[in-house]
Amino acid sequence: MKKTILFIMALVLPVIAGAQVRFAYFSYGEVFGSMPEHAIVQENMKKLASQYEAETKRAEEEFNVKYEEFLEGQRNFAPAILNKRQAELQEIMEKNIAFKEEARRLLKQAEADMNMPLKSKLSAMLKRIGMERGYAFILNTDNDACPYIDPAQGTDITAELKELLK
Repeated sequence: MKKTILFIMALVLPVIAGAQVRFAYFSYGEVFGSMPEHAIVQENMKKLASQYEAETKRAEEEFNVKYEEFLEGQRNFAPAILNKRQAELQEIMEKNIAFKEEARRLLKQAEADMNMPLKSKLSAMLKRIGMERGYAFILNTDNDACPYIDPAQGTDITAELKELLK
C-alpha cells in the first residue's frame, strides 16, 4: 500500500508543482535500419544463409540419389539388406532435419551476435542524448507502443539519431 501511495505521489507531485517532464521519442526500427553497419550485417547474414542453404540442398540431393537407388533395387534386396537401407535412409533424413533446425538456430544466433554492437552503440547514443538534454525518458514508438504522443510535449529525435549514427 505504501508503494502505491509513493508511486502516485511521484506521478502527481511534478504536475502539482508545475514541473514539465521532458521526453523524447523515436522509431527504433527506422534508426537501427539506417545505421551503415546494419547494411554490412544484412550482407553478412545473406552470405551465411546462402552457405547453409547450399549445404542443405547438397544433403537433400544426396538423400534423393540414395532414395532413388533404394527404390530401384528394393525388389531385389534380401530382407536384411532392405531393412538396413531403410534404416540408413531414415537416419540420413533425420540428420538432414536436425541440420536444418540447427542452421536456423545458428543463423538466428549469428544475427543476434552481429547486431549486438549496433544495439549497444544505439543505446549509448540514446543515453548520451537523454543525459545532455535532460529527458526523463525516451520512448520507442515502434509496434504501436505509443499510439499517441503530443509533439508539443515531446521531441522526435529519430532524424537526429539517424544522422549521429552515420
